Amino acid sequence: MRRPLAALALLLALCGGAPAGSEPIAPYKDRLFAFPAVLAEDFGGDRVVVDYDEARDIDRRDEVPERRVHWRYVSTGVNRALAHFDYRAGDRTLRAARVGDPRRPPAFVVIYLHGQGGSRLQGIDDWSFGGNFNRLKNLVARADGLYLSPDFSDFEAAGEAEIEALIAEATARSPSVPVILACGSWGGRLCWRLAADPQVAPRLGGLLLLGSFPEPDFLKSPAFRARVPVYLGHGSRDRVSDWRAQDRFFQAIKAADPDYPARFVLFDSGSHGTPIRMTDWRRELNWMLGRR
Repeated sequence: MRRPLAALALLLALCGGAPAGSEPIAPYKDRLFAFPAVLAEDFGGDRVVVDYDEARDIDRRDEVPERRVHWRYVSTGVNRALAHFDYRAGDRTLRAARVGDPRRPPAFVVIYLHGQGGSRLQGIDDWSFGGNFNRLKNLVARADGLYLSPDFSDFEAAGEAEIEALIAEATARSPSVPVILACGSWGGRLCWRLAADPQVAPRLGGLLLLGSFPEPDFLKSPAFRARVPVYLGHGSRDRVSDWRAQDRFFQAIKAADPDYPARFVLFDSGSHGTPIRMTDWRRELNWMLGRR
C-alpha cells in the first residue's frame, strides 16, 4: 500500500490538492491549470519533468493560439480591483499595474518583472499565455495579497533601484510582509540583482525564474544566506536559454545545501515562453509562503 499512497501524495502536491485550510492561497481553477502529467522526479520531488504537448496545451487550450485562451480559463471580474498608478524612484516617475487594495496591508506581495521588449501590460493580460496571468491575479486577490506588474527603465542598476522603490512603497504599511518576485526571461537579471541587494534580500519571500538564466553568484548572496525559496521553470526546447545550464545551477544549489528550498520544473518539449504558460502559480506560491 505504500507506493499508491506515495503516488497520491505526490499528485496532490503537484496539483495543488492539499486541504485549502492549510494553505494561504485557496484553490482556483486548479483542475484546468494542473500539470498534465509528471514524467520523472528526483531530489525528493524538488526536480520534476512535466509533460508538455503543444497541440494540447496551446492549440486546444487557446481559441486563437498564443493570443486568446478559451473563456473557461479566465475570470475577468478580478479586474474590478485592477488599477494603473505612478510610482517614484529618485527623480523618475514610472507606471505600474496593481491588483489589490493599496489602502490595507497585504498578506503578501507578488511582483512580475517582464523580459526584453515587454511592459507592465504583459503581466496583467488575461488572455495570453493560456490565461495563466489571469489565474495569478485571481489567486493573489482572493488571498488578500497585492499583485504588481511594473514598467522599469532597464535590467541594470536603474531598474534595480526602481523595483526597490516599488517594494518600499508597496510594503510601507506592513514592512514585514513577504515579497515574491516572478521574473520572465531577461527579467531574471533583476531578480538576481535584487537577491544580491542586502536591503532587499531580507524582505524576499521567494524568487520564480521563468525561462530565465542562472546566476552562480546567487550562492554568495544575502538571499541565499536567508534561504529565500527559488523556483526555476524551463522548457527543454528553449532556444534563448539552454535548460541544461539552469539544471546545473539548480544542482549546484542542492550541492551547496541539500535542504535548500529550491525547485526545478522542466517542461518536456516546451519553448521559451512555456514556463509562463504552464507554471502552477498556486503550487509554487503556497510552497514559498509556507516556508516563512
